[in-house]
Amino acid sequence: MPRFVFLATDLALYGLLVAIAFYVWHALSTPTLRQTWRSVLHEPVAMSAAVVLLLFLVLAALDSVHFRPLLPPAPGAAADAAPAYSTRTLSLLDQLLAGPREAREKTYSIPLGTHQYSKESMLVDGKSIRDFPRLQFGGSHLKDVDREWAEDVARRSITGLVGGAAGAAALWLVVAALRARSARTGVRESLRAIWLRTTDVPWRSILLTASALVLFAGWVAALWPVYHVFGTDQTGNDVLFQAIKSIRTAVVIGSLATLATLPFAIVFGILAGYYKGRVDDAIQYLYTMLSSIPSVLLIAAFVLMIQVFVDKNPQMFETGLERADIRLFLLSAILGLTGWAGLARLLRAETLKLSELDYVQAARAFGVSNIGIMRRHVLPNVTHIVLIVAVLDFSGLVLYEAVLSYVGVGVDPSTNSFGTMINSARNEMSRDPVVWWTLAAAFSFMVTLVLSMQFFASAVNEAFDPRARAFRVRRVKPSAPAVKGGVAAPSAAD
Repeated sequence: MPRFVFLATDLALYGLLVAIAFYVWHALSTPTLRQTWRSVLHEPVAMSAAVVLLLFLVLAALDSVHFRPLLPPAPGAAADAAPAYSTRTLSLLDQLLAGPREAREKTYSIPLGTHQYSKESMLVDGKSIRDFPRLQFGGSHLKDVDREWAEDVARRSITGLVGGAAGAAALWLVVAALRARSARTGVRESLRAIWLRTTDVPWRSILLTASALVLFAGWVAALWPVYHVFGTDQTGNDVLFQAIKSIRTAVVIGSLATLATLPFAIVFGILAGYYKGRVDDAIQYLYTMLSSIPSVLLIAAFVLMIQVFVDKNPQMFETGLERADIRLFLLSAILGLTGWAGLARLLRAETLKLSELDYVQAARAFGVSNIGIMRRHVLPNVTHIVLIVAVLDFSGLVLYEAVLSYVGVGVDPSTNSFGTMINSARNEMSRDPVVWWTLAAAFSFMVTLVLSMQFFASAVNEAFDPRARAFRVRRVKPSAPAVKGGVAAPSAAD
């Protein structure tokens, strides 16, 4: 049995999943929250984005289960000898994607390529020539590349798409059957209702998004065992594998940094708005001073301090992965410690308004303590602001990490992230011919994550912010005209 390793970011991500589960239970048991979230669940764009976010969260969770494989017993070892474990720490995602992870080439190769991207000197029939050597793994099953490559790629692509289409069709039928069972209708009627968007939940948008993901997964699954779908980088590593591994870093940075922001923003913002006076002045001075310092310089200083600490205390970490992980964890904490000022300002303004309302004044008159008033009357009424800002800040922090890693003050260079991929692709763009696929893969995955979070955040903002909800323009479908005696009754528009 392998030896499980619990990294700092793993424990934090597990805690986040538990917190999400607890909040879901709390929302289901609270009528007002349940009704508010129901409006989010009825938004087609938000639910499509939620499907993508759920996929990314599952990949991040699989990449957060780390272990050290058990090594086979050494020759001649005693039967009662202590088990030996590998010094290399793997994740469950690494185990699932062992093929692409181990399929390393010598250097660059184009997407779905069979040869290296650069020429090398080779001996052919005793003569030294310069040509593009064959890849060790990509397309190695082909004997005649010029004749077989196009046919093989087309055949595998069609097979993958057909398999993905079958999976998508099965998904539609399962959802329609479950809905038909709950509504006590036929499967055909349920499918028709889903397609015509007459259901309360936007199942059509959800299933179309899931179908697109399943089709893409089927295409990749058919080609990835024998090709590098997105090519390889300078060191010969599979680019698609690196992009998938970078998802965990983005999720950890976005979620942990946001969570680290909340305690400071909530405490300082509510205290400043409730007590006013000198307390307000002191807190305003604090976050004004913090905001006046360029964040990149401040974070860079902290990151350098972390690096010095790690270099001077190597005995605290057994593997390089643990050293890289503690830097990722502390970077998330630093982003949270330096980014609470904006939310604190919003909470201060809202608390100033709430502290003058009648029910707060009545609580003071009845002798309720200040802590009790802030806990019972102020905090619940600013929770929607906290939730909206937290969801909106997630995508911003993902982009911030990419910028920091691009300039060299972000995550450890050994940690897969979108920023490190973009940084490595910086010099590749100046080559002739251009090596474009690393940048394209990192940009595509990062934009997909950020846009999905933005769409979902927009729906959350409209649901929880009364002002956004009041000024939103909704399109209402015209109802079908009633039929009386075989003749359609005139509608209001007539």
